[in-house]
Amino acid sequence: MGVEIEKKYRLARERQEQLRHRLEALGATKSGSELEENTLYAGHGLDPRSRVLRLRRTGGRAVLTYKERYASNSSIKRQREDETAIDDADALAAILEALDYKPVIVYEKRRETWTFASVEVVVDELPFGFFVEIEGEEQAILEAERSLNLNDVDTENASYPELTLRCGSKNATIIEARFP
Repeated sequence: MGVEIEKKYRLARERQEQLRHRLEALGATKSGSELEENTLYAGHGLDPRSRVLRLRRTGGRAVLTYKERYASNSSIKRQREDETAIDDADALAAILEALDYKPVIVYEKRRETWTFASVEVVVDELPFGFFVEIEGEEQAILEAERSLNLNDVDTENASYPELTLRCGSKNATIIEARFP
């Protein structure tokens, strides 16, 4: 069982560009930029606000992830995260549906991934806004926050599935947030 520790911030478009320049100035390494399609499933034992099964498709790759958010009032979130690479995303989707897990949320995300000091920094664009997440140990997250001048930026405690439920559009039985 893996545990993900992260802090998420909501950014204005201008602030996103400033962050990229700051990452470059500090010598952070950009390891990739990609478009993701994330499909969350509902079914026995799952709740899009706290326990999710997500199929992420990126280019020709796919990853199945189980996430369970631990209750906390802290802006630094801890959650169980177990994931595995999938060879055939369409076959897995068919298996999940055969087991009565149905897609309920789909959101797209443009993500840049950076490595800085001992944390991973992801700069995300979703159809409903811009965000940055810092993932690592709690002290390292706080140090990166200071180095990246994010102390005055609003944290975002809602998960992307929660935000999609609020900001997405209903398409039959699925709530979607897709780029035009």
